[in-house]
Formats: sequence, C-alpha cells, structure tokens
Amino acid sequence: MGRFSSFDISASGISAQRTRMDVIANNIANADTTRTADGGPYRRQRISFRSVYDQTLGNHAPAGVQVAGISQDTTDYRMVYDPAHPDADTAGYVKMPNVNVVEEMVDMISATRAYEANVTAMNATKSMIAAGIEIGKG
Repeated sequence: MGRFSSFDISASGISAQRTRMDVIANNIANADTTRTADGGPYRRQRISFRSVYDQTLGNHAPAGVQVAGISQDTTDYRMVYDPAHPDADTAGYVKMPNVNVVEEMVDMISATRAYEANVTAMNATKSMIAAGIEIGKG
C-alpha cells in the first residue's frame, strides 16, 4: 500500500458514489418517459461496483472501488390505464417506465450518505497527516 492509499480509496468511493447519484438522477428524470429513441418506455438503469485490490509486491490489500457497469433493469414495465395518452394501446393502457421514484429517492439518500462518509474519511486522513507533520516539527 502506498503512503496516500487511504486518499485513493476515499477518492474512488467518492467517484463511484457520484456516478451512482448521476444514474439515480437520470432514472428519476425519466420516470414518466413513455417514448425513447429506442421506441419504447425508458428502462431503469442499475449500477454495479467492484472492489479494487493493490497487486504490487504480491499484496492483495483493498485499494478502492470502481464502477463495474451500468445496465438496464429488465423488470416489467408498469401498466397504467390512461386511454387519452398518445402511447395508450387499444385497451387504453400505457407502458410506463419501471422506475419507482420512492425507491430511487431511498437509493439517492444511501448514495449521498456513502459519498459523505468517504469525504469524512478523507478529511480525517488529512488531519492525521497534518498532526504527524506537526509532531515531526517538534
């Protein structure tokens, strides 16, 4: 592990959570989008992470996290009865995106808290380094 690996770990967590918040915001923004460029309703996006390990000198210590990928959630669309909607089928039902705004907001709170935790860890590391420098001066 390098001298500033705790900064790297926190920075990777901050970056991953920022990407997670972007994906969640995109889901919320498209919660009512019934027509996309692909022709159908918007599909909720999901993000996945993977651990990163330090491979130097045979060391397998944790070294952070990174986004493994962003994929589409394949759960069924919501069917809403709205015969006046331009995208309604012959029975009057509209395929709505598979986005649950309440669930997305809970995920957003979780991502925000994880982001804040990484910022706090980075600030604590910075304070410890500064204290160590002060001790070294004395």
